[in-house]
Amino acid sequence: MNIALPALVPALPALGAAATFATGRKAPGYSRPLAILPVAAAAVLALVVAVQLGTGHTLDAATRLTPTGGPDISLAIHLDGYTSLISVLVGVVATCVQVYSTAYLRTDPRYPSYAALVSLFTAAMFLVVYSGDLLVLLVGWEVMGICSYFLIGHHWETADARGASLKAFLVTKLGDVPFLFGIFALAADAHTFSIGGVLDAAAHGRLHHPTLIALLLLAGVAGKSAQFPLHTWLPDAMAGPTPVSALIHAATMVAAGIYLVARLLPVFLLSGAALVVLAVLAAVTMVGSALCALAQDDIKRVLAYSTVGQLGYMAGALASGDREAAVFHLVGHGAFKALLFLSAGVLIHAAHTNSLSAMSRLPGLRDRVPDARWTLGIGLVALAGLPPFTGFFTKEAVLTAAEHAATGEALTNGVGPAGAVPHAAGWIVLVAGMLTALLTAAYATRLWLLAFPRLSAKAAAPAAATAAEPGAPYSPEADEVAPGEAEPAAMRWPLWVLALPTMAFGITGLRSDWLPSLLDGGSLRPSLVTGVLGTGLAVAGVLISYATWRVVGARVAERVPEQGGAPEAEQLTPAAPAPAPADPGRALLGPLYGPAQHGFRLDRLYTLLFVRPTVAAAELVKFLDREVVEGYVQASGGTAKLLGWVVRRSQTGNAQTYLSALLAGVVLIAVFVAVGT
Repeated sequence: MNIALPALVPALPALGAAATFATGRKAPGYSRPLAILPVAAAAVLALVVAVQLGTGHTLDAATRLTPTGGPDISLAIHLDGYTSLISVLVGVVATCVQVYSTAYLRTDPRYPSYAALVSLFTAAMFLVVYSGDLLVLLVGWEVMGICSYFLIGHHWETADARGASLKAFLVTKLGDVPFLFGIFALAADAHTFSIGGVLDAAAHGRLHHPTLIALLLLAGVAGKSAQFPLHTWLPDAMAGPTPVSALIHAATMVAAGIYLVARLLPVFLLSGAALVVLAVLAAVTMVGSALCALAQDDIKRVLAYSTVGQLGYMAGALASGDREAAVFHLVGHGAFKALLFLSAGVLIHAAHTNSLSAMSRLPGLRDRVPDARWTLGIGLVALAGLPPFTGFFTKEAVLTAAEHAATGEALTNGVGPAGAVPHAAGWIVLVAGMLTALLTAAYATRLWLLAFPRLSAKAAAPAAATAAEPGAPYSPEADEVAPGEAEPAAMRWPLWVLALPTMAFGITGLRSDWLPSLLDGGSLRPSLVTGVLGTGLAVAGVLISYATWRVVGARVAERVPEQGGAPEAEQLTPAAPAPAPADPGRALLGPLYGPAQHGFRLDRLYTLLFVRPTVAAAELVKFLDREVVEGYVQASGGTAKLLGWVVRRSQTGNAQTYLSALLAGVVLIAVFVAVGT
């Protein structure tokens, strides 16, 4: 293979970004082709590289960038089945997002800078995927962080977007600091920044601090891949444009942390404690995010919390020692989550609101967006993990990995010994994964029922009543397109492109000579026990949510007065507020609904534990600096000034005064000499 081909994959979007930045203001008409063509070409090249590499092969190439006096830093490329699979995912999703954005942000005056940042974002993720050197990977890692800051804050004129972008940047940087120290500790033990050299050192027992290294790296992964306790930035990031949400949640940024752990899994297998910590984080993330998703009114926040939970599944698979299952779910989730976000964007375009409670009051919404209704349904079935769509196979692969880890037969597939995975990690992931399967199906069903209710015009609320649920977290997005217009083709065909892998990608894991041969060669078939239990719980979640919706809907209908036949005098009175929608989430969660709706108030807890003490310490430092340190500085300056004033007063320019002073001095000296003698 010509090494120029994989080198061009990240280079083309980066060059497209530079060209768009350079010409966007002077020639905005070129922004759309410069946004789409380089990214589409990179996607095609990624597919060509994957085909040429084939299955069971790897390719490594490197050139030294600079000597450091220690481990060298190299511009290195590493290609294998994992890089092939994820690079194709990144290319396809990024191309769909760029095409979709040309219509979604067609009237946005800042579209050129937006498109350039999306291209740069894509190039950074390609760099993370293909890099064979940890420091070069870190460059792509950090470029994605700064791109996410600008893209989430695209509508910087709104306070929500400004706050969300700053929060995303700071929270992820909080994880990146220990992550950087983890890379340095890993290189110090392995004497190289090369990922291949690190894995060789791990295989031969030359890493002397595996637990410390793994825990430091996990801090960065928790921030970038939105795992507890650093997950709070992701729901708030919904203030950015919807296509950006699709890109971040499906193929970039949040996938980077999972991919890194998969690449370095032999290092993590050296520390059972780190695997248990990862399993606990994954379990808390899965269950907590699913409960939060069941209580959200903003459709994008529902999908955001679902992303957090699905990333928990991937982290759970890694904690169980099976990186094949983790990457299988990463790719499948990337397809159906991009589909869900882009379908939600069409729905928001038609409804002119993000609020599910508002959508539930709109008559005929289901008929206005037929493409989005079908594709959103396909994506939700995959998210719920129901057969035969991709989500079923990828979720069951994770549960099967956890089941084997719990019984002491972890599916490490030759990456490390099966006994390196603690039984506790498998049990934690398995139990949490089963509970999350139930909750995921419940909130996916709730989203569908609230977004597409069967309402007649008589039963619908007036337009003035179609507002978001009071007090609910809401990330309003600036209106990018005029309501009432049919969505253009550029917003429709990417949905069907993504619907194909959402429906069919999962079956590639059924035979060992298909997808498994591209990865580590292990089995991705669901086991009978977890398959039955997982699917049964998902079906139960659908039925429970639907039955609750019917019951709550009947109660709401009983409280709504008849609309017809009102006398004229009664029609003059102010209209009553619209009734609350039949929300099964409120009934299912009960007293947990309020806390879950606000993310169990973790932000408030972090404010009390970290923000306020930090602000108080800053105020103390400001006081000490201004009142103490600056006081001493001012006192020294005042003393010199006072001395100067005294000396200045003595210099009168009068010769008689000078002679009198001289005479007085002579007399004093004579007296002192006489007394001394």
